[in-house]
Amino acid sequence: MHNTTVSLGSDPLDTLKIPDGTTAEERDLVTDGDVIVGGQSTVEFGVRGRNVVAGERARFGGDIEADGDCRLDVWCDVAGNVLVADDAYLGERVHIGGQLMVSGDLDIGDDVDIEQGFEANGWIVIRNPMPTLVFYFVVLSQLLRLGEQDAAEEIASALAGDEDDDRDPLVIPRGSTVSDDAWRVSKPAVVGDDCRLHGNVRAEEIEMGSDNNVFGSLRARGDVSVAEGTRIHGDVTTRGGTVTLDPDVRVLGDVSCTDLRLHEEATVDGTIRARGEMQIVRPDGSRSIE
Repeated sequence: MHNTTVSLGSDPLDTLKIPDGTTAEERDLVTDGDVIVGGQSTVEFGVRGRNVVAGERARFGGDIEADGDCRLDVWCDVAGNVLVADDAYLGERVHIGGQLMVSGDLDIGDDVDIEQGFEANGWIVIRNPMPTLVFYFVVLSQLLRLGEQDAAEEIASALAGDEDDDRDPLVIPRGSTVSDDAWRVSKPAVVGDDCRLHGNVRAEEIEMGSDNNVFGSLRARGDVSVAEGTRIHGDVTTRGGTVTLDPDVRVLGDVSCTDLRLHEEATVDGTIRARGEMQIVRPDGSRSIE
């Protein structure tokens, strides 16, 4: 499991974070923890998670199923149904192509379009709540200005997931595109362990955990690291960084990079092109340079 501790010196939404055990199924992106989608992102899957939060103008190509709360900011668009086990918050001009089913309370803004109707078992409040992510960052900035460091740390931790829960959130940065063809982000990508993903991963840098199965290629401008037991059904390419392949990694395509750190027990089925230094790492930790 990768550490997702939030630093107050960085934006907690500036990295694509895929937690342990995430699967991209035929139609749905499924995780046990929270799902946080930055504004102006497109997720062509449906999404299943605990709490689902989306920034302004986020688009979803399928259903949203939230085991907890769901909060969709202004101008969000969901092609399918939205099913929420607890409370739902919809900003103004949200569009839902299917039904909205809420087991708890519904807080809804103006001009919300729900094509197949809605049902809420709790209170229904019609207003225009402040966009969720804007709210979090306004509170965070005020606390920092007042010197309330401990309280600010709590808010920052809440953005990255409930600190009392060991399930890391799935975070999709602002302006990203996620589909069964590709995961395209202009930020770094960190993938946990035991994930099953469809699509090519395109990011600034890529840190891939262990025992993953990726049905696609990895491409980055910077470094790419692939941990033990992961299988990549495609190429691994970086423009100017180092590729690191740990034991029992298998790349079914080509590897192209500046520098390469290749464990002796890793396998590359295709061609290896390293413009700089290539290190072969042996099981005893010793290295040879070619």
